[in-house]
Amino acid sequence: MTLPTPTDTPSDTPAAEATPEALQPGQLWSMAETVEPEKDVVTVAEGAKEGIASQSDTMAQVVDWLDSAALTIGSIRISAFDVVFLLASVALVVTVAWFIAKLARRLVRGINGFDDAQKLLADKLVTILIWTIAFLVAVDLIGIDLTALAFFGGAFGLAIGFGLQKTFGNLISGILLLLDKSIKPGDVISVSDQAGNEAVGQIRKIGIRAISVITRDQTEYLIPNENLMVNQMINWSYSSKDVRVKAPVGVSYDSDLDLVTELLYQAVDETERVLKRPKPRVNLMEFGDNSVNFEVRFWISDPEAGIANIRSDVYMRLWQLFKENDIEIPFPQHDLHLRSSKQLDQIVEMMSGGKVAAP
Repeated sequence: MTLPTPTDTPSDTPAAEATPEALQPGQLWSMAETVEPEKDVVTVAEGAKEGIASQSDTMAQVVDWLDSAALTIGSIRISAFDVVFLLASVALVVTVAWFIAKLARRLVRGINGFDDAQKLLADKLVTILIWTIAFLVAVDLIGIDLTALAFFGGAFGLAIGFGLQKTFGNLISGILLLLDKSIKPGDVISVSDQAGNEAVGQIRKIGIRAISVITRDQTEYLIPNENLMVNQMINWSYSSKDVRVKAPVGVSYDSDLDLVTELLYQAVDETERVLKRPKPRVNLMEFGDNSVNFEVRFWISDPEAGIANIRSDVYMRLWQLFKENDIEIPFPQHDLHLRSSKQLDQIVEMMSGGKVAAP
């Protein structure tokens, strides 16, 4: 049995399979490596270069000049034309997506069958969908060779996963908060600063990363959505915006308690923002060390307008009524009883200017 020689190759072998490193007569293999042709990372849309170059000779020269300025890394080639076309395509896609997202936001807000929370949730979902489609369109329009960037894309995706896990967590938390309607724009909640001081504020905006809460003193808190999912929060207007306010009051033991009760009701009734229904309630809480302690409880329907200020208005009216009816608000006082002793008597006599007898 004889080995085949190159002359034994069938005559119907395609000429395209021939390589410069042709086998010599009697040679069974070649050690020469096949050189892979250069390939562009960004392959522009078919006919883009020709279409631009066909506009004029000047445009053709500019396209050729930009295409000739290229950076080659191994088998990857990136030209200046690719970079310019990429930036222009991204700018175009971003602009169109921004206008579409703005138009979709207006359409969603015009839906009468949705409440505020549902409109906000639909707005966010539509926005995410539009920008996802915009990204895919940009990739297809530019013609990015994702296989050439597979390794770098995997490393970049891993870095994004670790670096932005809080961001995605806040995004999902915001969507869940809107789905269960636990908070919505306009709700009044209690927020605390780093020192632990609590303040009441109104939700102004629910963003992708955090919610914006503005208090009565125009301090704006940005609270991550994830914190609202795991931490306790007081929502004053979750099921109803009616809020009960408590105002403790102490009067002297010599006061007419029936008159005090009548004046407390009068002060509440004559204060604006206090609801007639549910009715206010005056309770005698305790007989304290220095005073008889009452507590008046009343309701308001606009906690976003402030709670401390309405309590202050009730106290101011109550102070005027107490002055008009000679009701005393006692000062804190304590009685001190001292046991008599020889040394104490000497100190008292010295303080009174008397002579102290010799022991």
